[in-house]
Amino acid sequence: MKNYAENKRVEFDYEIMEKLEAGLLLTGQETKSIRTGHASLKSAYITLHGNQALLTNAHIPKYKFAGQLKDYDPERSRPLLLKQPEINYLRGKLEQKGLTIVPLSLYNKGRHIKLEIAIARGKKQYDKRRTIKKRETDIEVRRALRG
Repeated sequence: MKNYAENKRVEFDYEIMEKLEAGLLLTGQETKSIRTGHASLKSAYITLHGNQALLTNAHIPKYKFAGQLKDYDPERSRPLLLKQPEINYLRGKLEQKGLTIVPLSLYNKGRHIKLEIAIARGKKQYDKRRTIKKRETDIEVRRALRG
């Protein structure tokens, strides 16, 4: 299992409540581009439209050996492969105040590319400060133990 892209900012900005796995509907050249490590989930998020979940704002650039591609948009919305009960579950979670769905990482499972998504609650500014302070004290403790 190889991790192709990770959204590291999520752990800082959100409190993760639950994690799920979803397939991703991609074109062949997008798959090759992801496998070469050229994908970014930096400002990506999950939206629900009708009975479909979409990965929005994820940047997957054109595969450099693909040749001429007309009208290729690297940030197009890509459908997630989820079953209807899973989509309904996500819709119910989105209706709760303060919850959102964010992508965590892109990885392969066998020959398929999967997306790990999380139901998360946004952190307040004081929670972020607490996270930074905890990280700094952990670093200081490790330094003190090393001598």
